[in-house]
Order: sequence, then C-alpha cells, then structure tokens
Amino acid sequence: MTSSTTDPTSIAQAVVAGDLDDATLTGRAGASEFPIGGPDGRGGTASGADPYDLLSASLAACTATTIRLHARHKKYPLRHVEVAVSYRHPTDGGRHSFERVITLEGGLSDEERAQLLRGANTCPVGRTLGLNADIHTRSHDQPRPESAGAPADYAKDLEQYSIINNHPH
Repeated sequence: MTSSTTDPTSIAQAVVAGDLDDATLTGRAGASEFPIGGPDGRGGTASGADPYDLLSASLAACTATTIRLHARHKKYPLRHVEVAVSYRHPTDGGRHSFERVITLEGGLSDEERAQLLRGANTCPVGRTLGLNADIHTRSHDQPRPESAGAPADYAKDLEQYSIINNHPH
C-alpha cells in the first residue's frame, strides 16, 4: 500500500487504499492485510472479498467470538462453532437482512444450545447492523425461510450509481 502524508492508522481501525492505475485495493485491519474485490471501474472485477462479503464476515466473526466466549465462561462442552452469513436484499421493498446460520458441535444439552443461539444476538456488530437491517438467526439444521430475500450483489448495486462506470464503452 502506498502511504499518504498523514497516518490514517492513527485514527482508523481499518484502512483501504489503492492507486487509481491499479485495479486492486488493499485492506488492512490490525495485522491482517487482504485484497478488496469488486468492480474495478474498467469493466473488470478485482479479486478478493467485496464490501458486502466483508460486512458478512464481520457479523460472522463477531457472532462466533461471542458464542465461543459465552461457552467458555459457562464451561459448556462446545467443541466447534461455525457461523455462515449472507447479506440479502428485500423482495418486498422492506428492510435489508442478514441470514445467519450457526453450527454448534459438542456434547451440548438442548438448553445450552438454545442459550448459545440466543447469545448470538448479543454480538456488538449484530447490534449495530440490526439498527438498519434485520438479522435472521437459525441453527444449521433448521430450514431456510422462503422470505429471506435475494442475495445482495455488490457489483449490481454499484451500477445504480451514475458515478460508477463498471462497463466502459
């Protein structure tokens, strides 16, 4: 990443930067550095997670961390946690939503499992996102509701803005 004259890391938890001539943006959060994907403004697509993927990953990471901390605190026999998240657009013009599917492995009782699933709703990222979007949480063995909405497509959403030129002539 090329650095500017001011140090944005002194005020930011995450930094994304890239040169106009380069199709790639690079993100940095903490000690991690990663490519940012999505439309490159030249008709191509940069590899890497796009902003919707990163938003979903933030919710998944926070949820898994919250569940794991709760299980450790309560000394529950949780062996493995997996959280899958997808961001969805409403089909009826309502609120956007996140579908969150949680898999818990280990010798958990039904009550312990239920407490961990309820605890997923206390993750700080979920509370923040929940102000503007619905978050539907279910166990991996429950069916997906029909009204979950269409998966969000970052590139298609960018096409709605006239300043973005995804398909140059």
